[in-house]
Amino acid sequence: MEFMSTAIDIFAFILLVYMVIAILSYSIMLFTAVRLLLKKRYLDKTALDARYLNTPHLKPVSVIVPVYNEEKGVLVSVQSLLGLKYPEFEVIISNDGSNDDTQKTLIDHYQMTEISLPIRQRIPTKKPIKALYQSNIYPNLLLVDKDNGGKSDALNAGLNVSNYPFFCSVDGDSVLEKTCLLRVMEPLATSDQVIASGGSIRVANNSDIQMGEVLAVNLPQKPFAIMQLIEYVRAFLMGRTALSQYNLNLILSGAFSVFSKEWVMKAGGYRTDIVGEDMELVVNLHRLIKESGEDRRIVFVPDPVCWTEVPETMQGLGRQRRRWHLGLIQSLWKHKKMTFNPKYGLIGTLSFPYFWLIEFLGPMIELGGYIFVVIAFLMGEVYFELAILLSLLFVLYNSIFSMASVLLEAWTLNRYPKRRDLLKITLYSLTETFWFRPINSFWRLQGSIQFLTHTKKWEKADRKGFGTSQSK
Repeated sequence: MEFMSTAIDIFAFILLVYMVIAILSYSIMLFTAVRLLLKKRYLDKTALDARYLNTPHLKPVSVIVPVYNEEKGVLVSVQSLLGLKYPEFEVIISNDGSNDDTQKTLIDHYQMTEISLPIRQRIPTKKPIKALYQSNIYPNLLLVDKDNGGKSDALNAGLNVSNYPFFCSVDGDSVLEKTCLLRVMEPLATSDQVIASGGSIRVANNSDIQMGEVLAVNLPQKPFAIMQLIEYVRAFLMGRTALSQYNLNLILSGAFSVFSKEWVMKAGGYRTDIVGEDMELVVNLHRLIKESGEDRRIVFVPDPVCWTEVPETMQGLGRQRRRWHLGLIQSLWKHKKMTFNPKYGLIGTLSFPYFWLIEFLGPMIELGGYIFVVIAFLMGEVYFELAILLSLLFVLYNSIFSMASVLLEAWTLNRYPKRRDLLKITLYSLTETFWFRPINSFWRLQGSIQFLTHTKKWEKADRKGFGTSQSK
């Protein structure tokens, strides 16, 4: 009995230390994000867009879209890309051996014909390119046909075909706002130090999307989709905005990010043996920057928004979260020598320890914390006060920071302008601690188990597709 009591006390201490570190980290990030976003709140973005559109510093961009069985939504996504406000760009659809009508749909709709161009194999690919097509309607639209080799392989094939010094990776189930590319390229156009830039992701489920344009933003109807909306706001607006200020971002979303092709080529392109190819590329670039002694930055821009469809069921979301967590651990483990290594600056001494503790160990500690709180309440007076304290810390750590992020979004970007929608999102954020967070932690724990058991299965989330409208 004494041994059990000691074990409980030790775990309670570990849990309290973890919660204090996590809450302190989130508080610093929230304060930093508020300060930075307030500076930009009153800027005339339309005037800035017009100025950047006419600047000679904007470089042409290759937009690369890896697709696999995206027949349902690929036309809407491609249409949004072709309508981007940007001086010079090309759109490369890299079809990774789809076994539905993705390729036929694109060829028929955009009147594409096969062309013969020399393809420079600057990055090795697992599967060769079988054919290359060009649209007769939009000369800047290309289609790469290759056998299935995975998302990373499709991106590398697109890079080999691309013609421009910068490229933008976009998921095949995403829709970009017209000024997206212009705004995400602004840091690269105004500073030679910046080699990569990422934008925000928002949930498109139930919004009115037609001809590649978001006509009306509506809240998702399913609870799991609403919770992901809240997650995205917190992760992008609070977390990545703050980390970007100190060049500490280890992740730029693969759904919408821009990179210097020269630096990506130096890094060897996208790794095909790791599930989280987007994080792996960013971490690899940070490593390369520090080892080469260069003064370069990888930044996040909160304003350009990419709209994407998210899973609405437990099964689909669970597959996604296991995959994401597996990819995170693979990247952290592959570059583990950077952890606490002053050679890699703040990336090694701050960013890596944060991701190991909060992102990797967090789900296991939190699940243990939920179990501990229940046991502590059942044990009566001895642990009753501790159980209440931990419960309050859980609410602060999860729900309160989520609610603060939602309110910050409404105060600055305001992508969800309806008051009833804002109220609904706020109320949902207050429930996160009690149902969504434990389930999500369990899925992420499964991702850790997959890593330990060397399971590297790609679990693709189900998609409904945008069709002509997402409004239900």
